[in-house]
Amino acid sequence: MTLRNRYLGALLALLVAATAHAQTLKVQNAWARATVQGQKATGVFMQITAPVAATLVGVSTPVAGLAEVHEMKMDGDVMRMRPLTQGLELPAGTTVQLQPGGYHLMLMDLKVPLQKDSTIPLTLRLKDSKGLQSTQEIRIPVLVSAPTGQAAHQHGN
Repeated sequence: MTLRNRYLGALLALLVAATAHAQTLKVQNAWARATVQGQKATGVFMQITAPVAATLVGVSTPVAGLAEVHEMKMDGDVMRMRPLTQGLELPAGTTVQLQPGGYHLMLMDLKVPLQKDSTIPLTLRLKDSKGLQSTQEIRIPVLVSAPTGQAAHQHGN
């Protein structure tokens, strides 16, 4: 390998490392609502801060057949929930709240009940302003209700 190729390889490795680091989200106060036997859906909530502008384009977990980024908002006099098919914008340095009654992650077709005081793995899929995609693995505690200081879950679970 020539010196030039080594230099280019090292530069490429640094660029890849910088891109991966830039996409690392700060996730705080994350939790998933515990479920009961037979319940097939639940919500996941957290605060996310991205160091650079990005979009949360998807989520997956082995405990659910389907996981989506959702929004609840008023449509006239009716509160409606819908998936965000284009993802959730994460402005650089701004904390985005995923909370009951607003943006959240929805886990559907649950394969097992989510038991209080357990944890579940989640993979967050991100896209940056250049269209580069990355993932971030996190573990989420399962709780019966929101941690102190957070709103109560409003999916009626």
